[in-house]
Amino acid sequence: MLVDANVIIESYRIRAWRALTGGYRIETVEDCVTETQTGFQLRRMEQLIALPELRESLAMEYSVSDHERVELLVQIEGIALDRGEESLWAHALGRDDRWFLCGPDRASLRCGVRLGLQDRIASLETLLDGVGHRARIAPKRHYTRQWQEQVLVEFGFAERERNSRRQKSQS
Repeated sequence: MLVDANVIIESYRIRAWRALTGGYRIETVEDCVTETQTGFQLRRMEQLIALPELRESLAMEYSVSDHERVELLVQIEGIALDRGEESLWAHALGRDDRWFLCGPDRASLRCGVRLGLQDRIASLETLLDGVGHRARIAPKRHYTRQWQEQVLVEFGFAERERNSRRQKSQS
C-alpha cells in the first residue's frame, strides 16, 4: 500500500497510523516523508510526526529518480502534482507487483484516472475499514470512500471527453 504525505498526516491526526501500519505493508517515497515534516508549525502537538518513528513504522521508503518523474510527466501532461505525489506515482508506475495507492489530492486522483489506474486507488476510510479500525476522530471529507468515488467518476467523464476531443482533432 503506497501512501502520500496527506494520508500519513491525517492518519496521525485521527490516531489511526498504528492501525494502518499494523494492517498493511505501508510504503511511501522520500519526498512524501519529507512533506510530513514541513508545515509542522501549523499543527497541534499531538499531530507532530517524529521522523525516526515514522521511518521505523514504514515497510519501505523509496527514492525516485528524475528520469522516473519525467516518464510520468510525459504520460500525464497538464496535471500538476506536488513533488511527493509526483514521486509516489512515478514509483508506482515502475512496480511490477500488485500495489494500491492512497492519496486524496484531486490532482493525484486525476493522475490515476489519466493513467487508467483508478482501480488501484483506495481511500483512507476504505483502508481503515479493511483493518476493522473505527477512528474516534472522523477523517476529513476528502479521505472518505464516498468523496473519492464521486471525484473519480467526475474525472472519468472528463477524461473520456478529453480523449474524444483529441480524436476529433486528429481526424
